[in-house]
Amino acid sequence: MELQIEDSVLVRDYISGDEKSLEILINRHNQRVTSFIYSKVLDRDITEDIFQDTFIKVIKTLKKGTYSEEGKFLPWVMRIAHNLIIDHFRKNKRMPMFEGSDDFNIFSVIGDNKLNAEKQIIQDQITSDLRHLIEELPDDQKEVLIMRIYKDMSFKEISENTGVSINTALGRMRYALINLRKIIDKHNIVLTNQ
Repeated sequence: MELQIEDSVLVRDYISGDEKSLEILINRHNQRVTSFIYSKVLDRDITEDIFQDTFIKVIKTLKKGTYSEEGKFLPWVMRIAHNLIIDHFRKNKRMPMFEGSDDFNIFSVIGDNKLNAEKQIIQDQITSDLRHLIEELPDDQKEVLIMRIYKDMSFKEISENTGVSINTALGRMRYALINLRKIIDKHNIVLTNQ
């Protein structure tokens, strides 16, 4: 029977610089955290995004040294995931909002094909603008972002393809998003189809 290293030991080792410890923790709790998130959002892609955001927060907290070890690593991770799920539902209101009177208006629900064509043109322009912005990123960040967003690869697959740790791939993705925001702000670009 194989001896399992305690979570608290792996956390301590990761904080001390052992990247492999984090990978063990992620693999150990992957199924439980993923199942929990999926049970709330019922969407595979959103589940994966929230899972990755959860571990980005975990990494940031551990790197900052603000994690207080009480032998409760998994409940702490689940609480982070739960908060991110709540944030997701707040950002993406499920019900369409109707403006004006209390009367139901069928025209606020059914679409107009001309409007849909216009929205598609706007979406195409946003996609084009975004591709140009991505070109301004450093190569290592651009590579991870393209693999994640456009090739729909997991961070494990990105790690295997680039030869870096999962933590490094997560970090590059995080910096790519931060740098994209800075580039967008610098150029005063609005990326929305609303």
